Amino acid sequence: MRSIEDWLASLNGRGRIGALLARDPAEQDDRGFLHTLREICQQPVTWVETASGVSEQASVIDDALAAGIPDGHGAMVLTGSGSSLYVGDCLALPLQEALRVPVSALPAGLLLIRPEGCLPPKGPFLVVSFARSGGSPESRAVVESLLDSWPLSRHLAITCNAKGALATAYRSSPRFGAIVLDETTHDRSLVMTSSFTNLVLAGRALAMTPRSTAYRERAERTARAAAEVLSESGDALADVAESPFGSAVYLASGCRVGSARESALKMLEMNAGRLFAHAESYLGLRHGPMSAVHRDTLVVAFLSTDPLARAYELDLLNELDRKSIGARKVIVGAGVPAGIAARPGDLVVECGVANALEDEDLCLVDALVGQLLAFFRCLHAGLRPDSPSDAGIINRVVQSFAIHKPS
Repeated sequence: MRSIEDWLASLNGRGRIGALLARDPAEQDDRGFLHTLREICQQPVTWVETASGVSEQASVIDDALAAGIPDGHGAMVLTGSGSSLYVGDCLALPLQEALRVPVSALPAGLLLIRPEGCLPPKGPFLVVSFARSGGSPESRAVVESLLDSWPLSRHLAITCNAKGALATAYRSSPRFGAIVLDETTHDRSLVMTSSFTNLVLAGRALAMTPRSTAYRERAERTARAAAEVLSESGDALADVAESPFGSAVYLASGCRVGSARESALKMLEMNAGRLFAHAESYLGLRHGPMSAVHRDTLVVAFLSTDPLARAYELDLLNELDRKSIGARKVIVGAGVPAGIAARPGDLVVECGVANALEDEDLCLVDALVGQLLAFFRCLHAGLRPDSPSDAGIINRVVQSFAIHKPS
């Protein structure tokens, strides 16, 4: 994989994405997409770099696993807030399957309010915090609470910011370790894009020997699939994003529910809350949420590689067609069967069977597709992707708020 600058230069002038990248940086900044578009497009290169960088920090992971899950006994809790929580959602199922210990993804806010109800009640456990900046109030408060009150806990932070509190404030504690990703993943845009996918990729090293060639090879295969999406599907995704739809629903199974939640959040954030977006599992949609799928609802379907899950997914997509609900579908997967994109305007983003991607790899590609849909919709609405919340309702880093102690 080439450097970020060489890769972006190769896109320059090609299709809708390339046309925007080719514009003068001052114009990009004036239109408010200078950072967001670059951070979306740089992801294939950064994934390869992250896999290499995490491999060099493998001893930190080894130490955390040995202390938090000694001899395969213990539990793991993945935590964060917002997008960082959805990182954990993408990882919990694959990590539990690989490590054979209980793994759960829990909001940092819940760990602050009711730790006794959600942390493992006995034995050692490892808490892994994911964060772009590492500076949000609850991120620090969770670490400090665990270090003070839970002596059997071990803590690992995975962050994109070498200068943030999670990377710097707890170095003296023998029960705390940190993996710091390259600065290029520390997104400058308000919305998390490359930081999200790189945190997911880094977290996958907890289930694989990060020094192994397999970890890096899977990152490279996933990067190739993402590069194809950017170079070959950008125009089609832009057309979908600019089509008339009033809401969007993102469907997934298993670990990819995490990338569906993240994709829905991107559509919500980049459009300043003006467009309703919802994520749901395929099997869960029938239990009430299908009532929110209208004739003007965009359906984004992440199609599983697992044959059993896919059978249920195809049944649900066919049901939507029979009921004539949903404006059009965007179907993302590897080996998407012919005929499932049955309606005019349906789009298949084929990730290629030859790339040999599994669902945990496709989480990264799902997120990229979700980012592009949200980005182009944002521009179409006349908003600024770098800072869509002009009123300051949300900020790049959550502003300070009071941390209350239990009575």
